[in-house]
Amino acid sequence: MTQRIRRRLCEFAVAAPPQEAVRWSSRRRQGRRSGGGEQAMDTTTLAATGTYLSFTLGDEDFAAEIAKVKEVLEYPTITKVPRMPDYICGVTNLRGSVVPVVDMRLKFGMPSVERTVDTCVIILDVQLEGEPVTIGCLVDSVKEVFDMDASRIEAPPRMGTCINADFLKGMGAVDESFLMILDIDKVLSTEELLLMADAARQGGAPLENENVEDEK
Repeated sequence: MTQRIRRRLCEFAVAAPPQEAVRWSSRRRQGRRSGGGEQAMDTTTLAATGTYLSFTLGDEDFAAEIAKVKEVLEYPTITKVPRMPDYICGVTNLRGSVVPVVDMRLKFGMPSVERTVDTCVIILDVQLEGEPVTIGCLVDSVKEVFDMDASRIEAPPRMGTCINADFLKGMGAVDESFLMILDIDKVLSTEELLLMADAARQGGAPLENENVEDEK
């Protein structure tokens, strides 16, 4: 990660209310240096100017509302949990709390790739039946924290994107290209979130015993 991203995360943490503060955690280990019609967009869910965290999966750029982001981890230790779907890659220990981690590549039907020095886990709060649930999202890299005016966000097309349009709040215009702004509360269904909560419960015992191994 660049120092510029770190500064922007810290700036938002200082300026935002406590529930919206974003923490940056560095855990670098020693030695590891679908064209078609458009759907209606509920513009009431987008502030006049919003702040977002952008990240990549392959050649595609995505963004999540910064208010949903708790922190970003440089690729942490992840413990696999048996009998879980492939896209739930395991759980990680976040200062004593067990957090389930979803591989966003696999969730969106992309091929898996080897982890790199840029691989990150974004820790987010999502809603499960009105209650916040903390999850981790494994992504290829994090790019930047940025502000975007709602006038630069268009309704997502029903076809022509690499993911289900129901997962999107809109398409944000950046320079001469677009990035996909996720509606993070819709990316995972209630059933999937319950599965992840179960993964966290199953993963609690080995994490408390510090019996953890890298996925790779």
